[in-house]
Amino acid sequence: MHGVTGRMGMNQHLIRSVLAIRRAGGVVLSDGSRVMPDPILIGRNAEKIEALARRHGVERWSTDLDAALANKDDAIFFDSGTTQMRPELLERAIKAGKHIYCEKPIATDLPAAMKACKLAKESGLKNGVVQDKLFLPGLLKIKMLRDSGFFGRMIAVRGEFGYWVFEGDWQPAQRPSWNYRAEDGGGMILDMVCHWRYVLDNLFGEVKSVSCIGAKHIPARWDENGKRYEATADDAAYATFELEGGVIAHINMSWAVRVYRDDLVTFQVDGVNGSAVAGLTDCVIQPRQATPRPVWNPDEKNTIDFYSQWQPVPDNTVYDNGFKAQWEMFIRHVCENAPYKYTLIEGAKGVQLVECALQSWKERRVVDVPPLTV
Repeated sequence: MHGVTGRMGMNQHLIRSVLAIRRAGGVVLSDGSRVMPDPILIGRNAEKIEALARRHGVERWSTDLDAALANKDDAIFFDSGTTQMRPELLERAIKAGKHIYCEKPIATDLPAAMKACKLAKESGLKNGVVQDKLFLPGLLKIKMLRDSGFFGRMIAVRGEFGYWVFEGDWQPAQRPSWNYRAEDGGGMILDMVCHWRYVLDNLFGEVKSVSCIGAKHIPARWDENGKRYEATADDAAYATFELEGGVIAHINMSWAVRVYRDDLVTFQVDGVNGSAVAGLTDCVIQPRQATPRPVWNPDEKNTIDFYSQWQPVPDNTVYDNGFKAQWEMFIRHVCENAPYKYTLIEGAKGVQLVECALQSWKERRVVDVPPLTV
């Protein structure tokens, strides 16, 4: 496990996934047997990586990635480090004969992403990319509604994502400073549009085109040492996607917005037979038969409580941590060839959409998104 000293890698992948799987006795395979992950933590800072290992009872850690890759007993290489380093690390792991699983974006540009996909395909090794948003309870409820036919024909998706990330002068920022430096791989479009690709493709229809405007709303920020720096990367973007089947999706994403909604991300899905609004965990619905009949009248105060006319979707199942669920899927894929669709080419599609969105912003036009295969 490389790059797990960061917030996401440590909390979601190490603690709440791999270590949680170990506490549960391993991953159950189809024949009832169990496979137990045995992680080795790899990082450049020996003091930090040793402290992390000791704190969580992980016996193995090292700063020597080459030695770790040479160990025949370790079958999987996982990376959640910086995007800029990822293509080289994936190539080294593939050449060492490791199955690979990684965070996204899988690269900062499409040629590097496709090179990784080609190497993985030619090697015959298993490969996967994290698609965590698909495992959110809110979006799993949306999937259930879609599969049950609740929406009828879907016509539109509206997404709102983001929150105010402090500049770092009055109080520390909630995100690392490199997120706001383009030269270090930062930027809202690169960070989030790759997420929207797999969410849109898997839940609402494959993306066919994109129109996007990015923005640098906060021109200067303060880093982890309190030093002022120029924010060279986009901190917000406003994108419209045309999906297969005629569905139109619009997603606002911003680190310079104050939240006035139910969650840090919300999706409203409108269909001819009903609508739904989902956050990270909750989801509410309004079927066609229960839709109110508002009338526009600016001369009188509105008396309709629109929020009260939506019905919550009950938690009829127990939702596991999404990162852990996908880790278990990938381990089963490696150990018994269980079906697994979230391969590196899905990650490359995310990078492709990022580049199309950046092109749209630069050229101020709609950009078509062509099919992508290895």
